[in-house]
Amino acid sequence: MAVQIGAKPDSGFDDPLGMLKDCHRRIERFVSLLARVADQASGRPLTIDESRAVEAALRYFRESGPRHNSDEEQSLFPRLKDMPSVQAEIVRLAGEHQEADALHTEVADLFTAWLQGQTPSAEEARGLREMTHRLAELYREHILVEEDHVFPHAARSLDSATLAAIGREFQQRRA
Repeated sequence: MAVQIGAKPDSGFDDPLGMLKDCHRRIERFVSLLARVADQASGRPLTIDESRAVEAALRYFRESGPRHNSDEEQSLFPRLKDMPSVQAEIVRLAGEHQEADALHTEVADLFTAWLQGQTPSAEEARGLREMTHRLAELYREHILVEEDHVFPHAARSLDSATLAAIGREFQQRRA
């Protein structure tokens, strides 16, 4: 990823909640990009710039998306699941991960065909627009719950040793 002068550096493994938030910013950016291309390029072949952008977004969701979900579902959520104030949210968030995964599979299939020169039919283009906009809406709500409720609760409730263990688990997933 390019370094931007004056930009806040990404969080490290010593700040696992910050890492999840950094990932959320990338998710927002890439899902917005997919929705924008689905809206603007409908009915025609993708330009070179659109193709490159879509390929980058699909690669991100294919490679980093599952790791992000694992970070939450295997490292963070289990440590919070017995805390009544976030139990319902954790169940909801895990279900939303499954919904997003299913949408990503369909979106990736349609975009991959498009990248290979198969311009979507009007019906496929409409479906792609609907799915990318649903993903954007789903992530908007999902991220809001995590960043406004679950992550602050984790920061208050988990001790530094537990947060450090979570960070080590994140690091192991990337080794």
